Amino acid sequence: MSTPAINLWPRWLRILIVGAATATAIGSGWFAYRYFAKPVVLTVAAGSADGESLALISAISARLSASNSHVLLKVSDAGSSAKAAELLAAGKADLAVVRGDTRGLADARSVLLLTHGVVLIVTPAAVSADSLGDLHDTTIGVVGGAINAPTVEALKQVYQFDRAKVTFKNVAINDAAASLASGKVHALLAVVPLTEKYLAKVRQFFHQERAKGAGLKLIEIESAGAVANVAQYYESYDIPKGTLRGAPPVPSDDLTSLRLSYFFVANKSVNADAITDLAQSLVDAKRDLLSQFPILAQAAAPSTDADALIPIHPGAATYYNGNQQSFFDKYDDKLYYGSLLLGSLISILVAAWRFARSGRGPESMLEPLYELGNEIRMAKSEAELDQIERRIDSILRAELARNAGGEGADGAEMAALGLASQRLQYLMSHCRTRLGHTLARPASN
Repeated sequence: MSTPAINLWPRWLRILIVGAATATAIGSGWFAYRYFAKPVVLTVAAGSADGESLALISAISARLSASNSHVLLKVSDAGSSAKAAELLAAGKADLAVVRGDTRGLADARSVLLLTHGVVLIVTPAAVSADSLGDLHDTTIGVVGGAINAPTVEALKQVYQFDRAKVTFKNVAINDAAASLASGKVHALLAVVPLTEKYLAKVRQFFHQERAKGAGLKLIEIESAGAVANVAQYYESYDIPKGTLRGAPPVPSDDLTSLRLSYFFVANKSVNADAITDLAQSLVDAKRDLLSQFPILAQAAAPSTDADALIPIHPGAATYYNGNQQSFFDKYDDKLYYGSLLLGSLISILVAAWRFARSGRGPESMLEPLYELGNEIRMAKSEAELDQIERRIDSILRAELARNAGGEGADGAEMAALGLASQRLQYLMSHCRTRLGHTLARPASN
């Protein structure tokens, strides 16, 4: 019987090799599972002068973590919409919260429309002008400074401020009321969402000035449509009558102004599947956080039009259009190849098991004894017969040792081995007789 070379290896070595291979296969499978199942962490840049943007995104991030969402957010304080856009464009952030009029959004793709901001221009009630075009020799304080610079630039494209001697001056949020009261500015321009929280602040400001005997009023942007035509990130919007005060109503009638949008955007290079999951998680988080952040009441799907201000991300479009794939559709190829891999792995493990058990010797000693029978018949000398007899003794001793260790053959096989050994003994005797006659014949000649 031919024995493969590996059968000469110690059994403990073969078991060690198979164990190492099995551990490697299991470890590889575990790491593969962890790789595909682990959450996707995206960095989101957010910031605003009042800190509300950062607080909102932090709350959303905490909600996604609590719900074990597949997409998690790492929040980065950018300080302003413009800085958030810069981080997004530079690849230092995957997501950002930005105003629609922020520059540098060429690589941005919308995921969620968070809210709208409305341009408010406030003047003392004593000012005779009711519209922006009627203002003359006026300094308008731009609340928030640089963040509202795009609004000023858009207005300058339509209104002849130089001719009317209307100038703009940046004013810090905390200094706005004092600047207006001291006459440093004659009007204030701000962009605020029309939510109860922000309206309450504006109402409080109006009430304080009224208590001082200096009432306030809103100035109409009567050419809002023209501004929206030249600066497409704005749209004409009518502030409803009585928005700031009911009696007497402020404004006294619907007032034309400008409105812009705030977006939750992603870099166009972010994986579409991750954004699909994120869009769904954001919509779910909106329901849970609405009582804490009423501003989310205005959150909605962004425009899917090809000429939208900020094109929608393909992953977000998949979610909002209801084209999400089912689990089996999404992972069909992976499941198919995974089943093939599993089948191959099982075959490898079976082969490895056989490899580990190889070299233990045949399950029965009958086969090697049968092979020795052929060698006895072919023996040509007494020395060869003596060598074969020693091999028979070695096999029988090994089988007795196996029996002593509890690993030997059963009773029936031992009986068969006994018969086989008797048969071999008979062949040995017959062969010796034949060899004796062969040697005696030349002597008689």
